[in-house]
Amino acid sequence: MGRIAIACAAALLLIVGGTATAAVKDVAANGFSIENEQVVPVDPATAWKALVGDVDRWWPKDHTWWGKASRLSIEPRAGGCFCEVGLDGRQQALHMTVSFVDPGKTLRLLGGLGPLQGMGLNGAMEFRLAPVDGGTRITLAYRAGGYTPDDLSKFVPVIDKVQGLQLGGLADYLRKPEARGAGGAQEPPK
Repeated sequence: MGRIAIACAAALLLIVGGTATAAVKDVAANGFSIENEQVVPVDPATAWKALVGDVDRWWPKDHTWWGKASRLSIEPRAGGCFCEVGLDGRQQALHMTVSFVDPGKTLRLLGGLGPLQGMGLNGAMEFRLAPVDGGTRITLAYRAGGYTPDDLSKFVPVIDKVQGLQLGGLADYLRKPEARGAGGAQEPPK
């Protein structure tokens, strides 16, 4: 009976929660490559607007420097900032720098997230959006590495989990009715 209940619960999660996959593609003592995917019930344009315009509404606050006492923003242009600013404006962090923008398709950012930045590591984080039946597949890929006296392979399971939470935050937000009109997004300069 227990196996049937577990199977039913898993099936229900797939139906209600959408499709999610996670994979550590490669790992070494000095770097890693991770990919997570979610399918969301909105078109790529809506997903894009939420990705770049509403990051403060979907990025998990427990994965920021100052929690609820700060605001996140992404400037969707080459050289733009994925930044966090404390509510008083004095505390500031540049999480990553935008290096590639193809609206509705790809956003690539460069830098080390969280403690990786303080360890002197660098990486490329890429959000890829692709239309699928009934919505959009969002792939979050993060590749990071560099010199560190620490063995990065020990950190990869935690980093993969955090990346999953970040993409899950975006996917959960896009499943809410208010996200359908997502909106603080700015179009990149032409």
